[in-house]
Amino acid sequence: QVQLVESGGGLVQAGGSLRLSCAASGRTFSYYAMGWFRQAPGKEREFVAAISSSGGRRSADSVKGRFTISRNNAKNTVYLQMNSLKPEDTAVYYCAADQSLGVTPTAYDYWGQGTQVTVSS
Repeated sequence: QVQLVESGGGLVQAGGSLRLSCAASGRTFSYYAMGWFRQAPGKEREFVAAISSSGGRRSADSVKGRFTISRNNAKNTVYLQMNSLKPEDTAVYYCAADQSLGVTPTAYDYWGQGTQVTVSS
């Protein structure tokens, strides 16, 4: 069982940066693949980025070159550094965990409560 708590969301102007954090409970954090997803009003939840237990990364084309996922296993935390933010990045961002890396929401068993990111133009 893994419990996830996101933080770091907020309101930022276009072109700005935010860093999201996701703190995980449990001693086996390092064994889990971690993912970030987002969901805008009226839209389906979509993949943003993921990192495997060994550090391999995947990211959506829409965020490549702007967002970076990383993890600190000593702190049981995964991060999403978001730069050059655009209004279309506005969404609730969710952290997720599973034993294998995936790019769809159904691939993940554990989810956080989400954190709101709003980018103003």
